[in-house]
Amino acid sequence: MLFNSYIFVFLFLPICLLGFYLPSNHRGQGRAVQDKLFLIFMSFWFYGYFNPAYLLIMMCSIGVNYLFHRILSRRPHKAVMILAVAVDLGVLFYFKYYDFFAETVNAAFGASVALRHVLLPLGISFFTFQQISFVVDTYRGEVRDCPLVDYTLFVSFFPQLIAGPIVNHGEMLPQFARIGQRPVRWERIAEGLGLFILGLAKKVLLADTFGAAVDFGYTNIAILGRMDAVLVIVSYSLQLYFDFSGYCDMARGIGKMLGIELPVNFDSPYKAVNIVDFWKRWHITLNRFFTKYVYIPLGGNRVGTGRMYLNLMIVFLLSGLWHGAGWNYLVWGALHGILYVLTRFWSRSVRPRLGGGKAAARMQGSGIALRVYSAGLTWASRLLLFAYVSVAWVYFRAEDIAQAGRMLMTAVKGPVQKLSMDLAACFQLDEFWYVIKVLHLDNMACSRYILLWVMLGAGIYLSMAGRNAAQRMERVRYGTGSAVVFAALAVWCVLTFSKVSTFLYFNF
Repeated sequence: MLFNSYIFVFLFLPICLLGFYLPSNHRGQGRAVQDKLFLIFMSFWFYGYFNPAYLLIMMCSIGVNYLFHRILSRRPHKAVMILAVAVDLGVLFYFKYYDFFAETVNAAFGASVALRHVLLPLGISFFTFQQISFVVDTYRGEVRDCPLVDYTLFVSFFPQLIAGPIVNHGEMLPQFARIGQRPVRWERIAEGLGLFILGLAKKVLLADTFGAAVDFGYTNIAILGRMDAVLVIVSYSLQLYFDFSGYCDMARGIGKMLGIELPVNFDSPYKAVNIVDFWKRWHITLNRFFTKYVYIPLGGNRVGTGRMYLNLMIVFLLSGLWHGAGWNYLVWGALHGILYVLTRFWSRSVRPRLGGGKAAARMQGSGIALRVYSAGLTWASRLLLFAYVSVAWVYFRAEDIAQAGRMLMTAVKGPVQKLSMDLAACFQLDEFWYVIKVLHLDNMACSRYILLWVMLGAGIYLSMAGRNAAQRMERVRYGTGSAVVFAALAVWCVLTFSKVSTFLYFNF
């Protein structure tokens, strides 16, 4: 079930909220168990709606991992922990990587390993990593014996089930313990609803519009000009930003409506000034997982500078492979890893020798000059990083390395021609085109490009300079005015559901 669908907005979510907050004769522990079971039921419905077979796979995974948890909570044994992790990774390998492995072996050795074309269960990478962290933390003694109901809800809680965040026990189990014990907080529900609507707008109004241009571009690379290819590359950067950011906002908003605070997983990453800063803002919980369960066990930065850089590269290559079973994802991970290592090398070894920020320090006497210098340096860093990340995203979006190469070569050496009218048409939202016609701008020669530049400018501003959804919600003053604005935005979003599309991170 999609957040941006009629069944979710008009049936599932209202039933979920009413059922969760409906008055009951139960109190205390009885009410808590009832509410948890209700949320589990709703989560199973949400996940099983895509495909009942997915639900069976997830339930089996929950059962096996809970058994390992119970064994490890009574008698921590490293072999049992390794077996549990191996089982989880084995299941993930079978569903996500088997065909990629078979194709690689066949190509490298001329073998004929049969492909299975296994259907990838939605969210399997997310709930598998979540359970790995739980089992490992149980072995380390960080998790005590957890009731089956709490564990099942921990894994299946529907707002974060399909595309994260990858939560850990420390931030969720204490909140589950308070379920059924707190009164309804209408302001929190209103804040969650507002955050959900803003996330929905990012997805259906911005991400899907950029996505139409991206789909057209990658389907028709052969007819693209140089500027067309650049526009497609930038559009994908913005599509992915608003798609994933929108999902994270909606997930946190639903959590708030149910009294559960999900961790921030997305914090304006295109405002980052270097790749290290970027990865503190993009998919924060995945970065946290790899740091705790891969980077630190490999030795982190405690085993010498060279090993530290190697460990970082391993993490980024695994991150690329986590996102998808293909060499293009490994290239994407390698590109991020190389820049990350170079940035760390610069900050640790080169910059201190050059005097660090002495240039800025010499401007201390002039406040205006210092602000101009600082702002210019910040924006130059943001734009350069955005350009690098956008190039890397080409390998993320392309079907394979060859297609990525064609898109990049078109952007560099393609024909210099007028922007494609077909590409511009992808930005012609009916509601905005009507305004252009009312203002009699449709007779202008450039009228078909107006919405393209408006959408592109809005996307760049919102992602690189504007406040994000969480920051905007902090400034909201609840009243008639804000209610009207959010209601209008919600109606606008709902009217676009006929062009509904899935979230990009559902593929991972």
